[in-house]
Amino acid sequence: MSTSTTATTRYGMVPAPGGLVLVQDVVNTRAGGRPRQADLLDSGLEVAQQWWDGVAEEWGRATGGSTVDLAVLTTSDLPRLRALRDDVAQLLRREGFAGALSDGATVEVALNDDGQAHLSPRGGAVRWLAGAVMVEAFRAQTADTWRRLKVCRNHLCSGAFYDRSKNNSGVWHDVRTCGNVANLRASRARRRVGSSSAAGTGRSSG
Repeated sequence: MSTSTTATTRYGMVPAPGGLVLVQDVVNTRAGGRPRQADLLDSGLEVAQQWWDGVAEEWGRATGGSTVDLAVLTTSDLPRLRALRDDVAQLLRREGFAGALSDGATVEVALNDDGQAHLSPRGGAVRWLAGAVMVEAFRAQTADTWRRLKVCRNHLCSGAFYDRSKNNSGVWHDVRTCGNVANLRASRARRRVGSSSAAGTGRSSG
């Protein structure tokens, strides 16, 4: 995917391996970062189509297949894609099952010439993307890599990132940026509580 169509690299994040790049990129279409980036699914049909074409190309390349021929987006697809994005982010935050995601997914199971089962998303734009997310979730869970795809704990960022730490302990997409900001806020909050407690003690003793 070129830098003009990717949603992930514009935030300086490394794309997730294999087909998980599609799941990551869906979440990263949202607005965020500093300087703040645009919402690719809420900036007009042309911007959304550019991302859509790019993610199809990247997903085909990452999974070893040919470029996927997706349905052209329509204006009515955009709010549904934004709702799907919210469902995917909910899954990655481990906040429960997003029922609307599976309700709108179509996945075909077929056998290859070598007898191996092959999963393929089907349907129109939103249904295809929901199916692709379900396929990649299944593949990643089988390979035990799904747990490494996360959403940054900094709510101002909320970018999807692939945790490459040895013990899978990462909670920030970048410790130097989002992690330091969060730690600074926590430190200031502790100082405020300490100052308030000290002032209250002083008044009581007086």
